[in-house]
Amino acid sequence: VGEQVALKCSFKSSFPVTESLTVDWTYRPVTGGQMETIFHYQSVPYPTTVGKFKNRISWVGNVAKGDASIAIESPSMSDNGTFICSVKNPPDV
Repeated sequence: VGEQVALKCSFKSSFPVTESLTVDWTYRPVTGGQMETIFHYQSVPYPTTVGKFKNRISWVGNVAKGDASIAIESPSMSDNGTFICSVKNPPDV
């Protein structure tokens, strides 16, 4: 609680990484409910501009090295839930 936390995500692809590669992070609260996209990456990072993670997510990954990690500032117990990282590097998923 209160410190920056990194959410690690690594991937491997049989195809070269191109600007078509996308990363999507989704979140579902531990209490259940709707999944929400909290981060999108395609050539540049697009952190969410709405919701509880607004202005708190930063890109710490490096897709050239197979890293799609993000960091969350000032986490609290209310952020508890399921975080899912999805990487697509066409034609690889």
